[in-house]
Amino acid sequence: MAGKKQYGSAETYEGKLARVMERFGVKDYNFNWDRFGCWIEFRYKGQLYRFEHSVEKAKSKGIELRYGSDAFAQLVLALEDLARMVERGIYDLGTWVEGMKFLPPVVEVPSFFKFLGFERIPSDLAEVMDRYRTLAKQLHPDTGGSQEDFIQLQKAVEQAKKYLADRNFTK
Repeated sequence: MAGKKQYGSAETYEGKLARVMERFGVKDYNFNWDRFGCWIEFRYKGQLYRFEHSVEKAKSKGIELRYGSDAFAQLVLALEDLARMVERGIYDLGTWVEGMKFLPPVVEVPSFFKFLGFERIPSDLAEVMDRYRTLAKQLHPDTGGSQEDFIQLQKAVEQAKKYLADRNFTK
């Protein structure tokens, strides 16, 4: 079975997904699959839900998948099963997916941003540099600040620059 696909074409399952979403009454949905996995997101009654599957997840359960498109097929088939349960009155979709709401992961603000006075990660380098200039005037030893605080400020701004550069936030 080496190299043989377990499921039909991804396009077949894209069509099935469209029909499943129609059965749920969901108009706003998105999906993607690649070599290693897939995801499907949709809005139901204003809430965002996200289902993900991957070759790696299947492997951790003892299921061998070779392609992300196969993971996509499994995910679509699972949603199809859920649609059948909803249509038979076994579950209401809202009840079933309530526990699966997709919330973005909590982003911890690094300590160097906190030192600069940010409660959130700044959107660009200009914001960091504006804050740096303000704090430098306050913390510089020549204006009454301490040498230690000024050095810490310089380290914090360098870490912030690196962080933003690594994530392409430097505008």
